[in-house]
Parts: sequence; C-alpha cells; structure tokens
Amino acid sequence: MSIEPNLFGEACLIRRWGRIGARGQRREHRFTREEEAVRLFLQLLRKRRSRGYRPKPNIR
Repeated sequence: MSIEPNLFGEACLIRRWGRIGARGQRREHRFTREEEAVRLFLQLLRKRRSRGYRPKPNIR
C-alpha cells in the first residue's frame, strides 16, 4: 500500500497484491484531502495486522 499524488493533485491510496511472478492486481482510492487517504491506510493496516500480516523486512 502506498499514498501517492496523481496528476490532478489528489491523494491516491494504491493497493497492490498478487502472487510472485504474476502480474497481480491493483486498486486505487482517490481522495481530495491527504488526511482521508491516511485514515483509510491506517484502517486497512490495522485490519491486516489483526489477520496476521506483517511488514516485509528490509534485507540488505
């Protein structure tokens, strides 16, 4: 998940998922205010964590 601006100045919450090696899927939520995008981001993050998902570790 990421929050990025689009060409029209709106904040977009972009969600990507899929199997490794496959093209995967993408869903984009558009908001006029960045605060709304952050609110949905945190809500989805809490939901995923409650189901056992964890962030990908940084391996360098």
